[in-house]
Amino acid sequence: MTQKTNVRIRPKETEHEIDDKGFFVRQKNHFTTPFGEGEGKLPVEAGRYRLIWAKGCHWSNRASIVRELLGLEDVISINLVGHGKHEVNLGWEFVYDDNNTDPVLGEQFLSTLYANGDPEYKGRPTVPAVVDITTQKVVNNDYVWLTNYLENEFAPFHKEGAPDLYPAELRTEIDKYNDYLFDNVNNGVYKAMFAQSLEAYNDAFNHLYAAFDAIEERLESRRFLFGDYVTDSDVRLFVTLARFDTYYFKNLGPIRNRIVDFKNIWGYARDLYQIPAFKNNTYLRDLAKSNGNKETIFIDYNTRFWNEIDFDGLWSEPQNRQDKSADPQNKFRAQK
Repeated sequence: MTQKTNVRIRPKETEHEIDDKGFFVRQKNHFTTPFGEGEGKLPVEAGRYRLIWAKGCHWSNRASIVRELLGLEDVISINLVGHGKHEVNLGWEFVYDDNNTDPVLGEQFLSTLYANGDPEYKGRPTVPAVVDITTQKVVNNDYVWLTNYLENEFAPFHKEGAPDLYPAELRTEIDKYNDYLFDNVNNGVYKAMFAQSLEAYNDAFNHLYAAFDAIEERLESRRFLFGDYVTDSDVRLFVTLARFDTYYFKNLGPIRNRIVDFKNIWGYARDLYQIPAFKNNTYLRDLAKSNGNKETIFIDYNTRFWNEIDFDGLWSEPQNRQDKSADPQNKFRAQK
């Protein structure tokens, strides 16, 4: 393969995002221009943008779920990236397409689209990445707010009866809780997995399980995090839960509990999984697939058994979460 000049080798988190005490400090999002009306914002238009995401990345998975929940499939196109086999790590690649090339954007690597957006960008090309099809530039990779833009700014394009995932009266509380989830759960697992000192690992581990304990208690009396209906926060928590027992566990060391060991959290996760947009965008078997070396004596659990486990069956087992709701037949409140 002839490497193009704007295809970059992917920087390693453990070399570029670790502080002097061994703590993982995630790189800041680079393309953060918001969507909306007015000068300095990205125009909200149907057909202009393409959402790039990856099966294994929960930051991007939540955007793909919300896109489908809101009925934006014909408004924002989508494509998946993965990892190709090269002598060096060239980052996200359109490995599922013919010739490993996105059919709309005509590119092989996500890093090229990042370079189009900013030739001086030196960080990791991450997903989700929203690409402006008209310019072939990444214009937004701000996973912190992307689902909120889809829920709010793209509201004129929502399907009829779309769920209200970001109710106006709860937005302050949802934003605050999302920050809590980010620090302790969503990014918490990565803080533990990328920790380069025992101090950093123990700190991340303890905060992660303290959060799980608090969430388990919260879900004792509520069907979802904010009561009877699914909100943006539930999407953010679900994507981490879906990866915990399938993949994260093997990089976390001696874990205290699996997700299946939390009665309320496990029932809650299965309740969400029954929603088509959640199931359609959650590739459990792909998440669990291992590239382990089968030639060694001790082979990791996923390499031995991932293809024998009925993930969909496990995640579809009955649960009685509807009993905690005053509106048990509905998981969503429709937009007004």
